[in-house]
Amino acid sequence: MNDETGSDRIKARLNTIIFGAETPLGRAYDIALLGVIGMSVFMVMLDSVASLHASYGRFFYAFEWGFTVFFTLEYLVRLWCGDKALRYAFSFFGIVDFLGVIPTYLGLLFHGSHYLVAIRFLRVLRVFRVMKLSSYEGELRAMSLALKASRRRILVFLFFVMTMVVVLGSLMYVVEGEANGFTSIPTSIYWAIVTLTTVGYGDISPGTPLGQAVAALLMILGYSIIVVPTGIVSVEAARSGQAAPERQCPSCRTAGHDVDATHCKFCGVLLEER
Repeated sequence: MNDETGSDRIKARLNTIIFGAETPLGRAYDIALLGVIGMSVFMVMLDSVASLHASYGRFFYAFEWGFTVFFTLEYLVRLWCGDKALRYAFSFFGIVDFLGVIPTYLGLLFHGSHYLVAIRFLRVLRVFRVMKLSSYEGELRAMSLALKASRRRILVFLFFVMTMVVVLGSLMYVVEGEANGFTSIPTSIYWAIVTLTTVGYGDISPGTPLGQAVAALLMILGYSIIVVPTGIVSVEAARSGQAAPERQCPSCRTAGHDVDATHCKFCGVLLEER
């Protein structure tokens, strides 16, 4: 009975540290995990350089296995101490955690699985866990509210853009034809997207005066509409900021408190009245 009680206490303690950031130890764990993730991704990047791989390949290989073992143990501990293991395993971050370690093990079973190295970069998605930290909670909530409030306008804008590139891409296919590289309507739509976004790869370019005029019009439109999504989100962010000003604790100076909160959820000090 005592062993079970002790085990439950350990699980509860680990759950608070790993899944929460309300305690100093939990915040320190998130920051340390962020550092390990950054180091592992940096090592994978260095290992992709041929000259470095030739000289330090064994060093990178050893470090990769060390990171893999660490992330594997961390994943298993999350499954063990979590309130609902299956819910975590099939959650977004649970799948990211699993995919972040599986490529190294596949390398022992299948030849050529080093091509799955890109999957390891999914580990970098885990840095969003650091957003649980109190100093980022208010900003994350404000950004989420702004994106949610502007989603309909952004969808309408994207529909307008897609309609425009389809129409103008089809027009360029008729005007230019295969002689100038516009071999199909999908290829012409690709050219319209590249031109509208002002990327301009130059792999396809119009050769007729009418086609060049359409291209010039599309470039001008690109400069005109590229700032529209930013403006939509900025307006909603400003509105949400005015509607719900950030509440900071007068003692620990952390934010992210509920609107009806009377005491700081981090240090317990009485919050200032609005």
